[in-house]
Amino acid sequence: MSIARQDAWTQDEDLLLAEVVLRHIREGSTQLKAFEEVGKQLSRTSAACGFRWNSFVRKQYKSGIELAKKQRKEQVVNDAEMERESVAVVENNTIEPKAPQEEEKESITLQEVILYLTKMDEFFQVDNKEKERISEQYLFLEQQNVRLQEENALLKENLKAVEEDYRALMQIMERARKLSVQEDEKTNPKVSFQMDKNGNLERVNK
Repeated sequence: MSIARQDAWTQDEDLLLAEVVLRHIREGSTQLKAFEEVGKQLSRTSAACGFRWNSFVRKQYKSGIELAKKQRKEQVVNDAEMERESVAVVENNTIEPKAPQEEEKESITLQEVILYLTKMDEFFQVDNKEKERISEQYLFLEQQNVRLQEENALLKENLKAVEEDYRALMQIMERARKLSVQEDEKTNPKVSFQMDKNGNLERVNK
């Protein structure tokens, strides 16, 4: 199992991230898939790629994002137009020719074409927005999980350091108590010391 990188991002890596994300936007794919693709190439997690994109890279490519979305819409329109033309070709090849007057009556108007393409565009926009919303929600939760894991690891390190400091302090206090008792026994053999429940030394007469 490969270990995900956690080092700083380079300019070339930022450029690769931007290129892949913009390509996925143009193709109508999701940003999550783009993050997964970049993550595999750079040995980073998709959450790390998404965090880098949302926190830094995206701000530098606002015009590129708008252009990619525009190109995606144009592609949807072109695909719909090509499909309509293909259907028309099939119909013209399989259906007997009609009289000129009948063709004029049943021909598709420009307004109907525009309405059809508009509905197709709205459909794809809603579908892609829903996919992006789900992807962004998943990415956010994944980023939160990474952040909580890092915080948990830091808290464990801090707890370990506190425990080590506490043990060292108790050892120092114990050595100090023993030295104090030894010194006091030399000067006053009838007096001794003991440690109470709070860790303080108290004088006890023998």
